[in-house]
Amino acid sequence: MRIFDSHAHFDDHAFDEDRHELLKAIHAEGVELIANIGCDEQTCRNSVALAEQYDFIYATVGWHPEFAGSWDARAEALLRELAKHPKVRAIGETGVDYHWMNDPEEVQLRCFDEQMTIARELGKPVVIHQREGMEDCLSVVRRYPDVQGVFHCYSGSAESAKEILKMDYYLGFTGVITFKNARKSHEVLKMMPADRILIETDCPYMAPVPHRGKRCHSGLLPHTLAALADIRGISVEEAAELTLNNAKRFYGID
Repeated sequence: MRIFDSHAHFDDHAFDEDRHELLKAIHAEGVELIANIGCDEQTCRNSVALAEQYDFIYATVGWHPEFAGSWDARAEALLRELAKHPKVRAIGETGVDYHWMNDPEEVQLRCFDEQMTIARELGKPVVIHQREGMEDCLSVVRRYPDVQGVFHCYSGSAESAKEILKMDYYLGFTGVITFKNARKSHEVLKMMPADRILIETDCPYMAPVPHRGKRCHSGLLPHTLAALADIRGISVEEAAELTLNNAKRFYGID
């Protein structure tokens, strides 16, 4: 079974003790590709460094809404420079997060909008984080019809999913789809086109059942794929191949 983890954070401190041993092990077990996601200056640099070290890891660079207050001209210049790296395949993660509200809405939206502009100029897709701010998030996305992206860790309604899918976006799903209370995600997965589904860990978070609450990593994705296969009425192998091909297409990987 060949697997693509489309959204991971292996530079997180949760992996400091065994990062390289773990990456080698999960790759040997069938995790063919990983996208490591940048969220601020340090994690962007870390993601690029991991992509340089491992041929099966690719990177994204972006400013997460949690760090929107540190977005300035210097950050933009750095992002543009790092985005030139051949293994940087997307801008993000960026977007809005109105749950924690580390920064005011207008600060988050400016940070998000300016990264959408960069994505358009560079011809790269975007990785979008959205929490409790769907309408504002969509209002920004609508201004960039020529930019493609993914709403990662999707937990929104079927109605919002339909609008997102009309814009030719992808939706990413984590181990949350293995949870008993993931009814909305199941509804979305049943109705959406097969060629717009991505599977991700968002590790070290969102571990699937039966590992819920523990450190997540790409080696646990077979549990998520089993849930996806059950929801879609296909085999686990078909679910893995489908999401692998979708993620390769999204990130422009041959």
